[in-house]
Amino acid sequence: MSLRNAEDGAGGNPYGDLELTEPTAMRALSHPVRLAILSRLQRYGAATATELSEHVGASPSVTSWHLRHLARFGLVRDSAVGGDARKRYWEASARGFRFRFPDDEEGRAASRLLSRTLFQQYDDLPRRWMAEDEPRLEPEWRREAGLSNTTVRLTAAELAALNAAIEQVLAPYVTRAAADQPPDSRHVRFMRYVMPEAGER
Repeated sequence: MSLRNAEDGAGGNPYGDLELTEPTAMRALSHPVRLAILSRLQRYGAATATELSEHVGASPSVTSWHLRHLARFGLVRDSAVGGDARKRYWEASARGFRFRFPDDEEGRAASRLLSRTLFQQYDDLPRRWMAEDEPRLEPEWRREAGLSNTTVRLTAAELAALNAAIEQVLAPYVTRAAADQPPDSRHVRFMRYVMPEAGER
């Protein structure tokens, strides 16, 4: 199995994300269409390949092929929703995924490829948010939006502890069941770029 599901925060995974541990799984996900499929399923729930194709930039047949590839690594699975037995519905296996940077050369190459693909996939999000969402926000939401750009001097161990503390704060909201979400809540994206410098310049 290329993935392991950490059920609690003791292992540094308080969201219960699927953890990619094998280079083959990381490479399989390092494709813009597959990432778009997975993101769509995680956010909006089960869908058919035809429904997904309208949002991921691929034909239904190509989308179906990518779904089967994702299923090989446990990232998506068949869904029981939908009353039409002639249609195949897919769902994400978990609300999120995470991966480590292994020590071996193959693992490092695969994790860097996936990391680079993710950065490229999301690099346009702030600009689109500014153009499409920010102008329509109510004042109370606009006041809480924005970004921070803070540089601190840390050891690797301190950075790991800080990352873990941030996830522990967010975890109750990330894992909250839909029935427990307040009626006036809405999706809020936290984009946390952690970028240590390579060394003194």
